[in-house]
Amino acid sequence: MVAIFGLPGGTEWVVVGLVALLLFGRRLPEVAKSLGKGIVEFKKGLRSVEDEVHRAGEEPPEVDIDTSTTEPPPQNDSSQQDNTPAG
Repeated sequence: MVAIFGLPGGTEWVVVGLVALLLFGRRLPEVAKSLGKGIVEFKKGLRSVEDEVHRAGEEPPEVDIDTSTTEPPPQNDSSQQDNTPAG
């Protein structure tokens, strides 16, 4: 009784195995195969996400400059300016 909330010991695994055998019976190999495939798919997905994160960190960000949506700077209208000398 070293760890209260640790991994199950030998006796507990035997009980878990017997319960699984009673619940699933002949389908136990199918269930184990499906569980294994699910774990493999999860690892593949995790690996692809990790690769994408690494690639995104290595590449400079793409900057898309679209000049068609930018407005030109406002032009000064000379008729509205006061052209009298200061003084």
